[in-house]
Amino acid sequence: MEMEIGRGKTARQAFGFDDIAIVPSRRTRDPRDVNIGWEFSFRGRDYEFALPVLASAMDGVVDPAFAVAMGKLGGLAVLNLEGIQTRYEDPSPHLDAIASFSHEEATRKMQEIYREDVKAELITRRVKEVKDGGVLAAASLTPQNVERYIDAAMAGGLDILVIQGTVVSAEHVSSYDKPLDLNAFIRDLDLPVIVGGCCSYQGALHLMRTGAVGVLVGVGPGHACTSRRVLGIGVPQATAIADAAAARMRHLDETGSYCHVIADGGMRTGGDLAKAVACGADSVMIGSPLAAASEAPGRGYHWGMATFHPDLPRGTRVKAGQKGTLQEILIGPARENDGTLNLLGGLRTSMATTGYENLKAFQKAEVMVAPALQTEGKVLQQSQGVGMGR
Repeated sequence: MEMEIGRGKTARQAFGFDDIAIVPSRRTRDPRDVNIGWEFSFRGRDYEFALPVLASAMDGVVDPAFAVAMGKLGGLAVLNLEGIQTRYEDPSPHLDAIASFSHEEATRKMQEIYREDVKAELITRRVKEVKDGGVLAAASLTPQNVERYIDAAMAGGLDILVIQGTVVSAEHVSSYDKPLDLNAFIRDLDLPVIVGGCCSYQGALHLMRTGAVGVLVGVGPGHACTSRRVLGIGVPQATAIADAAAARMRHLDETGSYCHVIADGGMRTGGDLAKAVACGADSVMIGSPLAAASEAPGRGYHWGMATFHPDLPRGTRVKAGQKGTLQEILIGPARENDGTLNLLGGLRTSMATTGYENLKAFQKAEVMVAPALQTEGKVLQQSQGVGMGR
């Protein structure tokens, strides 16, 4: 529904996760009968994951050891191939330094650390370290550098490529450089490619038409991202996911090919994951909840891929703390009542409580605009800073 925001300008209303609620159906289900697995196929090869969760390609979240741990739990961690891990032989002292910076100096000093060049040989080595751990190796490159570094990544045994930026389009226009031809690049690469971000129906549809197996949906919702303030762009996640899911159906009708919608960012709790799927996501990508794992390399801190941009930083270093092990955060047991531990247990129980047996069925759940959901009857929690008041 469009509304007038001034003479000659109309706008759609959009909704975030806190604006909506999942409505229970006529049926409930035993949580043990609920399947939260995620899978996709590419050129006759099947990729199956027990958990529908990708760890964001951020230096405070994923290093090779974390990727191995995540893979063994049934998820998929994406390694940033243009970050700390591929700029320095030993990233540890630089990660220690980032954790030690004051708020006032963090951005400027991180820009200095990231001035070091990316090294192709380290790309190969880091991907191989993940592969040697016995799990699938997924890694991220930006559109402007993917052609330059893809051979080094494949030399290490890369299994899944993520082409990622704040906004990635299938039609980049430049009068200065030859832009990446996403359609040709993805068509010619014998690897499944996930591409994003995007946050609109048209943007998602055009990325799907490149032949990608999945699109990342989310521009600016991440806890460490400041793009929405610096650039003024973005769409609240519930609406962005629903629009991308509609594009997925049109793409399926046109081509017979199912392209997965991956909700990227803005999720903190198991309830947020559930709402993302109910809006149409096939899986989710999260960063800050996993940065709080004891196995994460960020020493309890989290920052985005544009935090250290040399000219226009669009992120900040935030303190995620350390809430527990990666296993406790993903699959429990939870020792907190605010939904930030056992995220997948929250998703599973939400699906069981509303009666849905798998993720695709849960995408059909009824969703209601519910601005009072977070506050109704929660005055004591809010005033005491416990439970839903955190």
